[in-house]
Amino acid sequence: MSSRITLPAMLLATLLCAACTPPMLADRAKPMQGPTAPKPYPPAPETRSTPIPARAIDMAGDCKRTEEDGFREEAMMRVSHNDVKTLSWKLWVSKRGSCEFNLSEFKQTQQTPHIELVALDGSGCKLMVWQDPRRVTLAHARCEKHCTAGIYEQAWPVLFDPRSGNCADIK
Repeated sequence: MSSRITLPAMLLATLLCAACTPPMLADRAKPMQGPTAPKPYPPAPETRSTPIPARAIDMAGDCKRTEEDGFREEAMMRVSHNDVKTLSWKLWVSKRGSCEFNLSEFKQTQQTPHIELVALDGSGCKLMVWQDPRRVTLAHARCEKHCTAGIYEQAWPVLFDPRSGNCADIK
């Protein structure tokens, strides 16, 4: 006997479920009128995340890691008093492609509250470096031109342990 559900059976089940919808759920689709109508919610207060406090970054970082899913990264970064001295970062998204960033292709434009480097090619690509208590993060934004087509959305930041300079735990 086949366990496949036929289209007519699915339609019948849908109609039966719709007929059994509790009235209060069915009424939600209709706007209420008159004095019993609920008052609209007040606008949500503007929420802003607390910025990460500026920290002096002094680090010699070397992170080489290969994940089970094929993601791989090799990043080397030297920072002295929030001034990037050396940066070489390549990451691979499985066997689908890679992204590559080298300091010679960027100009540092900001030191605090986070470090920011802008691509010299005018693409708008930015590299950002900041430190929280557990790690130093090297991230990118609008850097599709530095990556193989179609993989940019899977290109994650690299995380360094601020004490050892090795790859930081992701957890």
